Amino acid sequence: MTKEEAFEFLDRTAKGIAEMFGASCETLVHDMGNPSHPILAIYNAQVSGREVGSTLDILGSDKELDATALSTDFVNLYATTPMGRQIKSSTFHMIGEDYNLALGINFDFTNLAYANRTLMALMSADADLQSAMWTGGPGQLQEAFEESLAAIGRPIEELSKKDRMKLVALMDQKNAFSFRKSVPFVASRMKVSRYTVYKYLDELAQEKAAQNQKE
Repeated sequence: MTKEEAFEFLDRTAKGIAEMFGASCETLVHDMGNPSHPILAIYNAQVSGREVGSTLDILGSDKELDATALSTDFVNLYATTPMGRQIKSSTFHMIGEDYNLALGINFDFTNLAYANRTLMALMSADADLQSAMWTGGPGQLQEAFEESLAAIGRPIEELSKKDRMKLVALMDQKNAFSFRKSVPFVASRMKVSRYTVYKYLDELAQEKAAQNQKE
């Protein structure tokens, strides 16, 4: 395949993906044979604000890439644009004797993240009715938190994201999030935002759903 044929194929592919996934999906073709990786074609360019000829990457940097980065595929990685947009980014290379081209796909999921937070807020409740009427309260919530933290075996200040996820999972197993104002309580104790706790719960729910599908 010649360089012209390779570019024609990648250009058609980029255009088709952009049309299929809509305005939130930017696609482009890079000339990776040049360390500055200029853009040869781009669709839905409003996602990053770039144009043909630009040497900026999705992060807004114009740094030259090293040999490894110029030939390595990057799949489903997170990025934030200079405009603050949240992006899932992938790059796929097509390398021939006299060319090194790459197809870039950048999906802007910022609006989906906002929608997810709205849905989490809409679905959240202070407690289930039974717990509110007959069980629970600050004492039991505190007890559940301390038991879960003890199971991890580290002080709050030393918890990694993985540890905090495990802490939330342990409390969820104890049905602690059915108690009134459980999310604000846990957020305060872990020194994170309420949104972060909702995000952990959402990730745990997705993991459970994926596991159920496998079973």
